[in-house]
Amino acid sequence: MSSTESRRTALDALHRSLGATMTDFAGWEMPLRYGSERDEHNAVRTKAGLFDLSHMGEITVTGPQAAELLNFALVGNIASVGVGRARYTMICQADGGILDDLIVYRLAETEYMVVANASNAQVVLDALTERAAGFDAEVRDDRDAYALIAVQGPQAPGILASLTDADLDGLKYYAGLPGTVAGVPALIARTGYTGEDGFELFVAPSDAEALWQALTKAGEPAGLVPCGLSCRDTLRLEAGMPLYGHELSRELTPFDAGLGRVVKFEKEGDFVGREALAEAATRAAENPPRVLVGLVAEGRRVPRAGYAVVAGGEVIGEVTSGAPSPTLGRPIAMAYVDPAHATPGTAGVGVDIRGSHEPYEVVALPFYKRQK
Repeated sequence: MSSTESRRTALDALHRSLGATMTDFAGWEMPLRYGSERDEHNAVRTKAGLFDLSHMGEITVTGPQAAELLNFALVGNIASVGVGRARYTMICQADGGILDDLIVYRLAETEYMVVANASNAQVVLDALTERAAGFDAEVRDDRDAYALIAVQGPQAPGILASLTDADLDGLKYYAGLPGTVAGVPALIARTGYTGEDGFELFVAPSDAEALWQALTKAGEPAGLVPCGLSCRDTLRLEAGMPLYGHELSRELTPFDAGLGRVVKFEKEGDFVGREALAEAATRAAENPPRVLVGLVAEGRRVPRAGYAVVAGGEVIGEVTSGAPSPTLGRPIAMAYVDPAHATPGTAGVGVDIRGSHEPYEVVALPFYKRQK
């Protein structure tokens, strides 16, 4: 395969048969939408949606010192994660810049699965492999070993329960257990990127189509629809969830991104970036960096990443993500702004949209929080 040719997931032919609009995303051909992205978004908020996330990068870390390696390589305390649980964390450069945000699943006593963003999977694999030197642990590229299907939304638990005898009621948020779904062996994880309850199912690529079809059939009475990357983006934006390349980057430390809580200085031993991150923590405490806030439009014009946030004729920040919000019925954005303008309700804040300063309300994140 040439390096310029896009990769295709095990469900590619199925997406095309459903009339999906396909797009290149991080080197993968992925469904952007099947019909109306607003309808797909609203289905996840009120019923359920089905996503192909097989572009995500799975990396397995095994061996007697797997926990020690991950504690050294990542900023979180991975050794304290119980078997069957998962943790959100980050991998940073020595200077504290974020290489990627990750979810790490502890599958067994000495086995972990690290899930990286598609755009950074190779970078994360290379960094973990390099950092594994001197540890009795193996880093394995398992990107081709898994397809990943997510079912998200308030109806997701009922739909999945009709296809598995796994104990879904006992499965907490950020936990995973092995089970069988519609006869297919799967790692069933209660994780997601939509702000709704739901599950992510890691399966063999050869089983992906049968599982998708079974979920589609089981979900039909509940209003489940296939969903593309476009509504995944508006769902995560409403839920205030960061996206690498927008809210997170190599130029920012976790403290700059307001996510310093993921850095665990109290864990044993050194870790990559510890010194730089300790300095970043002190700097953030003494001279707070720009703060990630929500912005809600008073008008109809949609802000986009890179647009300047203004107040009193001065630039006070920058939009990182923006889109129309189907749930709020108005355009919304996440933006880094100066601390002086970060308090919800701060007056006089606008976004420079092609030379016009459009008024925006500063709000706390997330924009949307599901009813438990």
